[in-house]
Amino acid sequence: MALVSMKEMLAKANEGHYAVGNFDVFNIEMVTGVIDAAEETRSPIILAFGGEFEKLADIGDIGAYIRSAAGRASVPVTLHLDHATEFSLVMRALKAGFTSVMVDASFKSLEDNIATTQEIVKICREYGVSVEAELGHVGGLGFYDEDQDTECYTVVEEAARFVKETGIDALAVAIGTVHGVYKREPKLNINRLHELKEALQMPLVLHGGSGLSDEDLTRCVANGINKINIFTDLTLAAMDQMKADADTGLNYLGKCTNVRDAVHKVARDRMQVLRSAGKA
Repeated sequence: MALVSMKEMLAKANEGHYAVGNFDVFNIEMVTGVIDAAEETRSPIILAFGGEFEKLADIGDIGAYIRSAAGRASVPVTLHLDHATEFSLVMRALKAGFTSVMVDASFKSLEDNIATTQEIVKICREYGVSVEAELGHVGGLGFYDEDQDTECYTVVEEAARFVKETGIDALAVAIGTVHGVYKREPKLNINRLHELKEALQMPLVLHGGSGLSDEDLTRCVANGINKINIFTDLTLAAMDQMKADADTGLNYLGKCTNVRDAVHKVARDRMQVLRSAGKA
């Protein structure tokens, strides 16, 4: 099956009240593990590549491999650029055949975030590529500063203006999740999420999906999230498997196979929780 548009994929998720898993990947074991899980559960998927992964894999090479793998897959696949903070990275992704881009100017002022996102949307439209952007701040290193929790949340009025002036296809919102491993129990502002969904009536994205309980993920989906980013859960499963195999005498091929299977299991479980199973 050919790569599909994120806009199209998330529109269906929005109508069907489910979320599509966005799995950040950078090697063959991760790509095949996630695609195998998607085919097993009959789930649409988003395979994402972040700029920080370029130290491990060329964006053109990984893009070509994912396009090839998607062509063999029997489920819809979107090839997505995650957290692009530089225009040059966006252009490399477009030339590599990515079907969606997440521009991240959330660290800028609202005015500058709008201006930067408008520029990316304009060029992506020429390529027929979907655009996601972020408003508010999703914490890093596993935690928010407790004194800044509420300040980091996406503001409904600002979000309405942002979406109207940029024309993006999906908005990543900040409601209390963080990137990486959680250092303390997350406090999700589901009321804010509900308010954002009511005001915007569009696909919403949750970054920092790894480490959330099934209950929290279910609540987020029920209140309007249509795309959930997962990376740390995959890498932790892979590392745990490598540790388990360290002194077994298993050869490298066998260890890589086990890593793929570990990624597969986590991805499969998440697809079930996000309610995307059976939607392909």
